[in-house]
Amino acid sequence: MRARDYLLINLGLALLAAIFFVASIYVGRGGELLVGKLHAVDETDRSLAWLILKEVRLPRALLGLLVGATLGLTGAALQGLLRNPLAEPGLIGASSGAALGAVLVFYFGLAAGSTIFVPLGGVAGALVSLGVLYLLSGRNPSIVTLILAGVAISAFTSALTSLALSLAASPYAVYEIIFWLLGSFTDRSMDQVRFATPFMALGALLVASTARGLDALTLGEDTAATLGFNQESIKARAVIGTGLAVGAAVSVTGVIGFVGLVVPHLVRPLVGYQPGKLLLPSALAGAAMLLAADLLVRLPMDGPEPKLGVVTSLVGAPFFLWLILRARREAP
Repeated sequence: MRARDYLLINLGLALLAAIFFVASIYVGRGGELLVGKLHAVDETDRSLAWLILKEVRLPRALLGLLVGATLGLTGAALQGLLRNPLAEPGLIGASSGAALGAVLVFYFGLAAGSTIFVPLGGVAGALVSLGVLYLLSGRNPSIVTLILAGVAISAFTSALTSLALSLAASPYAVYEIIFWLLGSFTDRSMDQVRFATPFMALGALLVASTARGLDALTLGEDTAATLGFNQESIKARAVIGTGLAVGAAVSVTGVIGFVGLVVPHLVRPLVGYQPGKLLLPSALAGAAMLLAADLLVRLPMDGPEPKLGVVTSLVGAPFFLWLILRARREAP
């Protein structure tokens, strides 16, 4: 692909994400435009209008942008690293570890102390999961070992999350945990955005730094080593970066699945099959997709708002099954 075409595709995806970002700020329940209402509030009390924008509308839009970009980027990186089109961020246990950490905060009643305790627990859970992953897989692990260790961690942390639900003393705690696990941007504050952003940014930088190494790994691990790429460094940066970024994302929004799986497959026909070139457009497309999904859950006028994680799973699960069926048809 020519550099000019690649640039135009990225600019188009960035424009699409920007459009959905602005729409996320100014579109309310039932698709109602809030520009007129915000203007009316601004004429009577400018500080109140600014407060609504800054503390209610902006955090939701920013989380859609940041979390979507994180999931798209890390999904593309893991598919390149593991050379598996079915790979996604939850595969290494970061998502389930973050979910368990946040659930334990709810379980022990710490969430009532401060809104920041839930994301703290989530990031701590993701980091512990990464530590266990490296203990299980050892130094310079193979791709298969990483996958097996990640699956084991995901299964164990999911079981502990279910145990916490079953042993919760209060039905209100159970409701709060389930409500959070379904994934949503509703009622999030700028404090949570400020807390999670540095972790997501650091994780994204680590993942992005592996672009050339991922391209080399497509030729095989031995060839990549011959070309001078340190395989251990590439794997460590990709896995740690994914753990930090996805752990921080899950810690503030709950579990939002399938974005990291679906987005790289949607973008790959546009930019080609080089994992390194797929990273940036996947991040932009992930942001656009999650912002669009968050607009979709606002369409019902009455009743509770559908949870974002439910909507992405309803879209992602059939796509996942289609990928499996296509892989079976293409198998020799």
